Amino acid sequence: MPTSTAAPGLARTLTKTRLHNWGYMHISDDVFLIASELIANAVAATPGEEIRYQCSRDTTGVLIAVWDASPEPPQARPIVELTLDTLDVSKKHWDDNGGRGLPLVAALAASCGHTPDPTGGKWVWARLKP
Repeated sequence: MPTSTAAPGLARTLTKTRLHNWGYMHISDDVFLIASELIANAVAATPGEEIRYQCSRDTTGVLIAVWDASPEPPQARPIVELTLDTLDVSKKHWDDNGGRGLPLVAALAASCGHTPDPTGGKWVWARLKP
């Protein structure tokens, strides 16, 4: 899929049908949040390039995986407590007060990590147990 701000929504739409067919709608909120976070990170890491998204299941659960062309491993930003004094609400930084995505993924997933792709780039993944 192309890297764009629409990519997380597209992944949620594609994933909803799978979760429904598998009888896993009870974990849909967690799956949608994880997919959105991993895709948003991939879009930020490789703007203007292609990313790949996979949602699959096996005997151990649901696997969400996102590939991007960057070889750099994902890095969680240090979590800083935001206050009204430190929150930057200017138009330029309106949606740039995050940095909590990877810790959220780690908290919601049974396991998560990243794997270098032998052809280049990396897969960032999370596994959920239904």
